[in-house]
Amino acid sequence: MIGMSEKIILFIDNHDSLTYNDLNFESVYMLSTYEEFLNGKGNDLMDKDIQQSLKLFIVLSRAFRSVNEYTNEFIQKHGLNPTEFAVLELLYHKGDQPLQQIGDKILLASGSITYVVDKLEKKEFIERVACADDRRVTFAHITKKGKTFIESIFPEHQNRIHQIMSVLTSEEKEAAIQSLKKIGLSISNSPQD
Repeated sequence: MIGMSEKIILFIDNHDSLTYNDLNFESVYMLSTYEEFLNGKGNDLMDKDIQQSLKLFIVLSRAFRSVNEYTNEFIQKHGLNPTEFAVLELLYHKGDQPLQQIGDKILLASGSITYVVDKLEKKEFIERVACADDRRVTFAHITKKGKTFIESIFPEHQNRIHQIMSVLTSEEKEAAIQSLKKIGLSISNSPQD
């Protein structure tokens, strides 16, 4: 078995080649044998549809990484990590949220929410508010300082995202949205191994 640190060349087509280290994902696609794979015979073993699927995966992964790095750099420049920003942005746009539900809304493990909320509370951007009807529930509430902060950076954040996406027409954006939703839903609806 080849170790994770070794470079495995993925031959996507005659023009593009990437190394495993370029991708930052934890699974390796085995074509026939590692020797054939490393010797560049992978294209001969795959049909065009599989090659296209792998290329799409790589392009999608690289695009995600680029957009993420670009947006995270801006967020970190303003003293937050991406998760803190996501929580603050959620509270700003959606209002108070039960702590137990924040993780699902921003795609974060529930165990990490307490840590993030603690950090935002120390910065005085949010506060915990007990639910009047159910003592088991605690809400995260954005403070005036938190609102002022997010209002000072969110317009530039959204403009930067718009600038990235402006290489696509409105129709291309809508097609991308629908296609990516379709991919995501196909995974969540498929039977688990």
